[in-house]
Amino acid sequence: MAEGLFRNTGGEGYEVHSAGTRPSLVRPEAIAVMAELGIDLSGHRSKSVDEFAGVPLDLVITVCDNANEICPVYPGTTTRVHWPFEDPAGVRGTQAEREAAFRKVRDQIRARIGTYLAG
Repeated sequence: MAEGLFRNTGGEGYEVHSAGTRPSLVRPEAIAVMAELGIDLSGHRSKSVDEFAGVPLDLVITVCDNANEICPVYPGTTTRVHWPFEDPAGVRGTQAEREAAFRKVRDQIRARIGTYLAG
């Protein structure tokens, strides 16, 4: 969700990549709640941080505590920041409850990106 939101909000001034420490799939709940904003994640795939080894990055943002703890070190001029959001993938319940959790985190990430870009 963060990749889609950053691409949508940041525009062409940013080259955005998203990766996980334990990639699996783009959750259908994420696809559904992002579609509510007109952002299509259906063509996205879950990527590993290993895919970006050796790629020069200006900024690395971790968005859940587990990722922050095990995120690899990026040498050089890479700035690394942590935005602590609850991982909505851990929420159990009905589809409506799971989508509500994803929607909450989506909105928190969107607000944080807005603040970052305004700063």
